[in-house]
Amino acid sequence: MESKDKIRVAIYGASGYAGYELYRILKRHGGVEIKYITAESAAGKIMSDIYPTTDDFRIVKNTDVNIDNVDAVFLSLPHGAAKNVVEQIGQTSGRVKIIDLSADYRFDDADEYERWYGTKHTSPDFLDDFVYGLTEINRSAVRKAQFVANPGCYPTATILGVYPLLKNKVADLTEPLIIDAKSGVTGAGRKAEVRLLFAELNENLYPYNIGYVHRHTGEIEQELKKVSDADLKIIFSPHLVPITRGMLNTIYVKLNRPESTEELAGMFNETYRNETFVKVLPSNQIASFQHTVNTNLCVMSVKKVENSPYAIVVSSIDNLGKGAAGQAVQNFNVMSGIPESEGLI
Repeated sequence: MESKDKIRVAIYGASGYAGYELYRILKRHGGVEIKYITAESAAGKIMSDIYPTTDDFRIVKNTDVNIDNVDAVFLSLPHGAAKNVVEQIGQTSGRVKIIDLSADYRFDDADEYERWYGTKHTSPDFLDDFVYGLTEINRSAVRKAQFVANPGCYPTATILGVYPLLKNKVADLTEPLIIDAKSGVTGAGRKAEVRLLFAELNENLYPYNIGYVHRHTGEIEQELKKVSDADLKIIFSPHLVPITRGMLNTIYVKLNRPESTEELAGMFNETYRNETFVKVLPSNQIASFQHTVNTNLCVMSVKKVENSPYAIVVSSIDNLGKGAAGQAVQNFNVMSGIPESEGLI
């Protein structure tokens, strides 16, 4: 594609793990030209100053981005930091697209955002302008959207993992869904914390914010209620594991009628039969971290528990891929009329 035909993009927050992953994907994307990459803490440096790469792309401050010179922006900023960019672009009359990787615009209600993130939403007037960007479920809305809120990593793996059961109305939603989730350390962000030190996490398994506490709990419930039309609840137990990247959610679902493993697998295969980035494993295989690392895939397996009313779904994604940057680019492609798999593995 000629340079003049490429979509001009800016990446805000390129020094974080997800921001750098965006940079890596968009560097190989045939339909874009990267115009700006920002990082307040690294402004003035080049990318190779902060990551082991030979790239000499210059990093600038957020305020150095000229919105008139871009067609789309990716916001990989801390929660609460997207407001100024969103308000600025909200005045461009539909020209500049936004894909926001933070949680700032995932919630439909500002009060729910405040409940789970402990801070008042500073630009609630824009909540209705954002489409929740779980591509496989909301593709038609994403295609028409100017602003997309990229889902969290845990919600992506969970919602895709149980969607076929909810769609086919075989889940007993009078009982909570139980989600036992494991994430690589990059899911905790690129920051210095004692619990993230090598000596603390190596050969260890670190549960955190278990029960009904983790911020993604509200997001998962909000979106699952939409596809189930029921007031369901979840029990969510996330863990950090001593790997760099990857995510594995084991989900326990009570069924409301007898179903075999083969019948359940048939529901999953039918639901995702046309999806490039969702793969359902044969009934003799179980999803693992290695199925999805360094990809934009969600790989899942489903099994009926013999002599019980429960099914177990195992859903694997790369937390930086389908859980963050990969899905953001997938949404961008859909929004832009580009082949959905462009730049993605």
